[in-house]
Formats: sequence, structure tokens, C-alpha cells
Amino acid sequence: MMSTTTPRRKKPATTAIVAISALMAGITAGQSAFAQQVAPGNRRASAAQGPIVNRVAIEGNKRVEKALIEDQLQARARAPYNQAAVDADVQRILEVYRRSGRGLAQVTPRLVDLPNGTVDVVYTINEGDKTGVTDIRFVGNNQVSSSRLRGIMQTSETNLLSFLKSNDVYDPERLSNDLDLIRRYYLKNGYADYQLVSSDVQFDPNAGGYVITITVSEGEQYRFGAVGVDPRLSGIDPEAVRRGVATSEGSVYNAEAVEKSVQALTTNVARQGNPFAQVRPVGTRDPSTRTVNLSYVIEEGPRIYIERINVRGNSRTRDYVIRREFELGEGDAYNQVLVDRAERRLNNLGYFKRVRISNEPGSSADRVVVNVDVEDQSTGSFAISGGYSTADGFIGEVSVTETNFLGRGQFVRLAGQLGQRAHGIDFSFTEPYFLGYRMAAGIDLYSKFSDQTRYARYENRMTGGTLRLGLPMTEEFSITARYSLFQQSVDIPNDLKQPYNDCSAPIPGYTLLNPDGVPNRAFCEGNGEASLAIKQSQGDTITSLAGLTFNYNTLDNIREPRNGFYAEVKTDFAGLGGDSRYFRVTGDARYYRELFEDVVGIARIQGGHIMGFDSGSDGGDNGDLRIVDHFFMGPSLVRGFAPNGIGPRDISSLDSRANAVGGTTYFGGSLEMQFPIWGLPRELGLKGAVFADAGTLFGYEGPTRFGPTGGSILDPADACVQDPNVPQNCINVLDSKVIRSSIGASILWSSPLGPIRFDYAYALTKEEGRLLPDGTRVGEDRTQAFRFTGGTRF
Repeated sequence: MMSTTTPRRKKPATTAIVAISALMAGITAGQSAFAQQVAPGNRRASAAQGPIVNRVAIEGNKRVEKALIEDQLQARARAPYNQAAVDADVQRILEVYRRSGRGLAQVTPRLVDLPNGTVDVVYTINEGDKTGVTDIRFVGNNQVSSSRLRGIMQTSETNLLSFLKSNDVYDPERLSNDLDLIRRYYLKNGYADYQLVSSDVQFDPNAGGYVITITVSEGEQYRFGAVGVDPRLSGIDPEAVRRGVATSEGSVYNAEAVEKSVQALTTNVARQGNPFAQVRPVGTRDPSTRTVNLSYVIEEGPRIYIERINVRGNSRTRDYVIRREFELGEGDAYNQVLVDRAERRLNNLGYFKRVRISNEPGSSADRVVVNVDVEDQSTGSFAISGGYSTADGFIGEVSVTETNFLGRGQFVRLAGQLGQRAHGIDFSFTEPYFLGYRMAAGIDLYSKFSDQTRYARYENRMTGGTLRLGLPMTEEFSITARYSLFQQSVDIPNDLKQPYNDCSAPIPGYTLLNPDGVPNRAFCEGNGEASLAIKQSQGDTITSLAGLTFNYNTLDNIREPRNGFYAEVKTDFAGLGGDSRYFRVTGDARYYRELFEDVVGIARIQGGHIMGFDSGSDGGDNGDLRIVDHFFMGPSLVRGFAPNGIGPRDISSLDSRANAVGGTTYFGGSLEMQFPIWGLPRELGLKGAVFADAGTLFGYEGPTRFGPTGGSILDPADACVQDPNVPQNCINVLDSKVIRSSIGASILWSSPLGPIRFDYAYALTKEEGRLLPDGTRVGEDRTQAFRFTGGTRF
């Protein structure tokens, strides 16, 4: 409180000093008296507040950062201890762990008494394992089923197979990605008004897991109306830039197609000398017709240059591996479309947990700084795989793979296989940016052994390598140049267990001989005998081959495609040295279309032709091609037939069912429809399929006249052996163009152990062979109704 004083006559200084001393003494005495009065109550209040917190400690947190937990705590150092605040902290910590996917975490608080009335508050955490997702619910999805949306998500529900997978535990980051996948699915399939209303995650203690509820607003499905290009810059050829448009009138609205069109138009316009041009899609909805009229507006963009590109956070990956994914560099015109494309490419590499590209102002108004923030992740893997197929039996594989070798973005793989009828080792190396260009150069080295005695009475080992150089022409089309050099070794087993060459090399004490010492034909061919054409191919041959591969791919998903087209054409020329002389072309095309929800139709055609040259060098007839250079077909062409079960056969041998000699031309087609097995949970990954196949193989162009052991080719003037009791020196090939066909059903399982497929096929038409006078049928195709393939990786 302020007071005013009236001016008075001055007094001597000594008088003022005495007055002040008296005043101070009075104040001191009053303070002592007041302190004596309040001291007992003060002490009682201090005792009621409890001890003072010296520090707050957290123990046992390994999966959640300490700073994230500390931000939630109410208990603070140098503050009075409060039991209610500690109890609230326990619940807050548990909530942090629930959001991190560990709903069964436990938190135990304890006090550590210290001198001078202080304590330490310690929260001991038992994090436990990640908690599973017991239920994923959708609200508002009237057009797309909940099972379909769950199939889009990476997060899955817990089930009987949960011990084999890890994506059934709650992970907030994974769920965020799932929500984006759902958004992309709706926008890709015509739902232009789609909105995510909410996503709610609750931990259910009774169920011991999380319940995820996702509420969506779908809107109506739209189609494209009129689609046009509106160039507002001079010097642009509309027809030239329009080639990049991937949207068409009448098709279902697809945001991804719009995005691809913007990228293609931006690139085409820039190539015409307009680096600052920007392409802006302008859509006009027509609710009455449920169409979107779309116009790609090409206009002048802001004249902004890239001053600098900063790469941050890459502790392992080299800077240039990141920078080369940009189609623009420092000093170039800034283009947001190309920056977005670079971000997608970096995410698709699989090298990083997170990629984020942001901009900040440069040193002047027309300059921008691009910041690329990444977080490296593990890119190496060690895998042990196993599987079974009716062709190769049981087989196991051990492999080591690194997709970002030494942080250089290179792919390296070393694998070894061991199985019942096949084994081998292979090494592969790929440099995706050869000489700094977007060309994938690589080398493959291999040595593989296969036992063909079940179907062709020989064993084969192939050892060699391939150099390749791939050039992507567009996002969908690529060309790969190849050069291969390999040695092929053909061996015919000839022992008591597999006497497949005892007509030419009798086994002492086993092979029955005629009185003249020549092996008895009925005996040596009756117990299994390789064709003379196979015997002539025994030994080592070297093939030097150059080729091109043309690949076109618009599939929406590589592993489980629903829509799109895939085609591959290979051309090979063998004759750059070595023993083989031929030209070969093969093709394979597949079209996928989702007919109904989760029902996918597949149409496939395939074919090939091989033509030998430099004929007559060995003095034989039709000696252009060795038998091992021919095509051998079976269930890969028409299901329902055994490996090597289709095509020309040597019917001169009593073992004609095993003596396929191959053909030079094949073609075939198939129709298949895959569908979910109703009544079974989608998460099991089981699907059914029905199919129809048709195709044929024909055109044997190898030698037919051989020496006594099959090791040399007879002159055309030499006669063939006519005595039916001794081994022959000529072969009679049944070469039929009959169309083989079959129908069947399949069960497909995308199991956590790997893809498994079981086929049952019934052959409708086949080559029936020839009926000999003695009633024996020779040369018929070999059928195989059941076929099983499967593998695992663990």
C-alpha cells in the first residue's frame, strides 16, 4: 500500500539513523514472533505433502524409446511425491505400449528411499510380446466386401496359422500403410469420392488382442467420360504428347492411370523443349451419368530451379544410389511430378524404412532446395527353403541374398539346391545402373544336375554362365540382351539298378546275350533302354548363345495378379562357337481380368520354334539338331500329361513310353478361372481353380540312322538292321501333330510356407500311338492326372 508524506523541516542526520535502527529492530522482532506461531503448522503441512522426488527412472524398455515414455509422465523430479500421479503414469505407459502393439505389457512402479526425505520413482516395464489382431471390422463398405478389403491389407487377423506368420500383430505404422492401400484401391476402381471417415483401434483384454474398426465412405463408382489434352503452350504437338495418355473414355475411373498419364505427358512435353511446363488433370464429375470428364491441361509452370539436393539419414546406402533415382539434378528446372516419381522409386527399392522428400526456399526467389530424408533398413536375408513336385521330388535350398550390396544398390545371391532328382548351385549378380545409366547389367553362374531317367532314361548336367544387359524402354516395356556359354553333359546310367544302355554296353553277368554274343533285344530293351538318339548325344557339348528378351508387363500385382497383361518373347542364336547350331524363338503371353469380386479369369498362349543350320557336317540325315536342343513338353504346356509326355517318340524301341525325342515346334493355350473357396476364411489363403488346356509339340529334326552303339551317324546309303532279335541301328519316330487337350481343377494355397498348388487334370485328347501286329501299343503319350508343386521358406 502506498502512502504520501508531507514535506517537513530537515533534521540532523544522526536523528534519522537512530529512527531507522529502531524500525529495523521492530521488524525483526515481529518476524520472530510470527515464525514461532506458524512453525508447528508448517511442519505438519510438509509432512502431509510427503517426500520430494529426486529423479524418475524407467527400466526394461527396449522396444519403445525412453523419450516417448517420458513425455507422458506426470511425476517430475524436485516435485512432491504424489501416488495418484504415479498411478496415472502407469496407465499412460500401458497406453503407449498398446499403441505400439504390445497390449500385454506390464508396468510396476516402486520407490527407492534416499536421505533428506527424498525418493526415486522407478517404473519397471515388462514389454511382453507383440499382441495379435483378433478382429478387423469395416463400416460403410456397401460396394466392396470386408473380406476383399482385409485381403488388401498387410495386417491380418490371428488364426490357426499365426505361429507361422508375423503380420497378425498390431503395428501402427503397418496399419497406416494399410489405410493408404485401401484408399488407393478405391481410387483405382472408380470410387472418386472415397473418404476414410475414421480408424479406431481398441485393445480387448478378454480376447487378448486388438480390434480394428475402419469406417469408410465409398461414394458412387465412376467411369471416364470425355478425355482430352489441352495444350496452352505454343510449339507443342498435341498428337505426339497424347501418346502417353493411359486413360480412355468408358473405362472405370482409375487414379493410378491418371497419375501415369500426368507423368508420361510431363516427360513428353519436356522432351519437346518445355522444361517448366506442368500438366494438371482437371476432372468434372457428372453425377447423373456417373462419369468424370477429364482434361490434361498443359501450361507454363513457375520458373524455379533446383539449387541443391540434400540427402540425409543414409547411414549405409551411398548418396549416388539415391540421387540416380531422380530424373533431374541440381541446376535443372524444378518439376513436382518428377520429384514424386523419384520418391516412389526410392520407396520401391526396398532399401529404406522411410523416404520423405521435402522442399525449402533457396538463396533466391527462383531457387529451391530439395531435401531427401531416408532411413536405412536391413536388406540381406538368409533362407532355407524346401518343396516337392511330382517332377523333381523333394528338394531343399539354402540361399543368401543381399539386395543392397555394400550400400551400392547391387543385387547378389548365392544358392545351393539338393533334392531327390535334382541338385545344383547358382550365383547371381546385378548392377541396376550400369555405367551410370538405367541399364541393369548382370552375370549368372550355375551348375545344375537333373535326373531324367523316370521319363527319358538319361541324366543331364548343365554348367555355365550368362551375361545380361537390360534396358527399360518405358515403365512397362523392356529389352534384355543376353549371352550364354554353357556345357551340357549327357550320361546314360548303365548298372544293375538302371540298365539303360546295356544293349550297347552289355553288363557282364546280367545282360542276356544271343548265341553270337550280341545282346538279346527283347531283354535289354525290355528292362529299359535309352533311345539311339539319346545315346548319340552322350558326352559333353558346348553351346555359345546370344539372345534378346522382349518383356511387356502391366500386371497390377506381381505375386497375385488380378488385372493386366504380361508378355515375353525370347530370340536365341546358337553358333558363336561351340557345338550347337540353331535359331530359336519362344513366346509366352498371359492376360488377367477380374470377372467378379475375387474371381479372376486367366487366358494364356505360348509357343516356340527352333531351326537348325549348318546341316550335313556330321554326314547324317536331318542332322541339324541334337536331341538335347529340341523342345520337351509336358504339364507346362498341357496339364494332365507327364514331363516329356507330349511330342515325338522313338517307337523302334520296346521302351517307347520313356523315349521322347523332342520336337522343334510347339504351341498351346489355356483358360483358367480362380476363385475363393466359399465358407473358408480368406486369411487361410486357399483358392480354387478350374482350367482347360490345349496344345501340341511336333517336328523332330535330329538324326535317325546310327552306328551300332549310337555313337556315330550312318551314311544314308548304309542299311538299317532288319533282325528283330538284335539291337537296331535306326530309329522310327512317331511324329504327330495331334492337339492334346485336358480339363481339370486345382487347389491353390498361398501359405505362410510358400505357394502350394495341387492340380487334377483329365486328358480329353492325346496321341494314342500305334498298334503293332502282336497287340502291343507303342508311341502313346504319357498322362499324369495328379500334379503337386509346393515350397517353403523359413
